[in-house]
Amino acid sequence: MFENITVIFQSTPWIFYSSVLFFGLCVGSFLNVVAYRLPIMMERDWKRECHEFLQLEPAKFDDKLVTLNLATPASACPNCGHKLPFWENIPVISYLFLTGKCSSCGTAISIQYPVVELITGIASLFAAFAFGVSMQTLAALFFTWALIALTLIDLKKQLLPDNITLPLLWSGILLSLFNIFTDLTSSVIGAMAGYLVLWSVYQLFKLVTKKEGMGFGDFKLLAALGAWLGISYLPQIILVSSVIGSVAGISMLLMGKTKQQQAIPFGPYLAFAGWIALLWGETINQTYLSFL
Repeated sequence: MFENITVIFQSTPWIFYSSVLFFGLCVGSFLNVVAYRLPIMMERDWKRECHEFLQLEPAKFDDKLVTLNLATPASACPNCGHKLPFWENIPVISYLFLTGKCSSCGTAISIQYPVVELITGIASLFAAFAFGVSMQTLAALFFTWALIALTLIDLKKQLLPDNITLPLLWSGILLSLFNIFTDLTSSVIGAMAGYLVLWSVYQLFKLVTKKEGMGFGDFKLLAALGAWLGISYLPQIILVSSVIGSVAGISMLLMGKTKQQQAIPFGPYLAFAGWIALLWGETINQTYLSFL
């Protein structure tokens, strides 16, 4: 069956790209759910574990919070509780059809939802264009979706959950067994180097300033990127993420969107640089070397 689908996609590329775009939009809708619910679920579990560790009375939660996971309850309006039927859950189209408002109470729906859906769909399409009908595209799609989820959560909560970074790390090493993007040796060394580079920067910064400059999630994310792409792409990822982060930070300071000494999440810049390296890293490296 898989071979038949592959033949169809190869003989009619427009079906392949249309399928990737549609599936990417649907995944984008799910990533909105992940970005909202996963931090809440983690906080709930942390409180429960703290109470158990300190031998306190069991933590009490609202019934809705106890049963909350990525699948249940069904999506609903946060203002009036109106449960969304499937025709109000169609990526992008439903938002436009509802004119950005709840059909029950008229409360405005955040623009984040269709924007994330569009970004996920377009990013998925770029991955498909880069690798064509191949196993690399399947892997690149998973990589893209994981990075988008991490970006959303880090922007909102300044948190890079182990629930996503660690599976991303181990899947990168697993794929290297089959030389999907790099070989096993480069993958393992890339994972170790990625973690140790930022860990060293963190320790040096803490020694000099007595402050913590970044979170441990950043170390794990760069380790995951190193596992997927190999040691040779780490300098490019670090350079690109640092440049983008610096430009963004200075721009937000000038526009008054942030203050000096205020923490700025670094995960989104690492994620974007890693995604760029996956799709066009080889071209960037070759261009740089030929320029030199």
